[in-house]
Amino acid sequence: MKVAIAGGTGFIGGHLTRYYAERGTEVVLISRSARASDKERVRYVTWSELEKDVSAVEGAEAVINLAGESINQRWSEAAKARILDSRLDSVRRVADIVGRLERKPVLVNASGMSVYGLSDTESFTEESPRRLDHFLAEVVEKWEAEIRRVPAARTVMLRVGVVLGRDGGAYPKMRLPFVFGAGGRIGSGRQWLSWIHVDDIIRLIDYCVTQEEMAGPVNATAPEPVTNDAFGRALAKVMGRPYLFPVPGLVMKLIFGEMSMLLLEGQKVLPQAALSGGFRFTYPTIEEALRSLERRAKGG
Repeated sequence: MKVAIAGGTGFIGGHLTRYYAERGTEVVLISRSARASDKERVRYVTWSELEKDVSAVEGAEAVINLAGESINQRWSEAAKARILDSRLDSVRRVADIVGRLERKPVLVNASGMSVYGLSDTESFTEESPRRLDHFLAEVVEKWEAEIRRVPAARTVMLRVGVVLGRDGGAYPKMRLPFVFGAGGRIGSGRQWLSWIHVDDIIRLIDYCVTQEEMAGPVNATAPEPVTNDAFGRALAKVMGRPYLFPVPGLVMKLIFGEMSMLLLEGQKVLPQAALSGGFRFTYPTIEEALRSLERRAKGG
């Protein structure tokens, strides 16, 4: 088996590359700059090289596109432009590559759950209507419009939730106050956190590659989302730390600006397509996921 991964050096991409390499899958990592292959069965190729010759990707079962500017920054107008443009540009490059391949691969392209809009009371599945009520929702709308244009054999738009892992993403920052005994809810604590363990999103990506019934939008979230307050209490319990110090929403707005909406507002997103397609989560509940991550912190 052979897969091509764009964005393979990031948090999720790094885990995915190791997952495939350890299973004997040939991995082609698409990057912006040239690099020497440093792992068995992993080959680097640049976007520029693929503009001239797509043979490095020919024969791949799947192209997995995780590329895009991080949203974890202050959303200045320049940052917003980078966030949107980086996503559209990577998909257009993938479309060009796939269009020139003799054998069309499966496309699994990252997307976002922001397209459902924000709510403390509603639940969302892949069949829920789009609600373009904030910046990221509009990004996802334009992003997925480009994804649909890629001439792949089958296309999956992976609407990614908050990915929990020890070595990247939001989790190291989320747990830091608890390390110092200063954990507590953020804002009202009622906002929903739709999360997924890093191991499960890697397995879900592979499931989307191999299972023909997986197509269209797929929510990459665990089956039991939690409120911010429930998450904090679970983390305090697992870490054996107090849960005492709430952080007012105004403080988050002053620190993060518009991006604070990611912490103060949320969505209850359910993985209907994954469950209906037969996928089984290793970590379906937040306490199971957190215990797994904290065991890794101790080398267990």
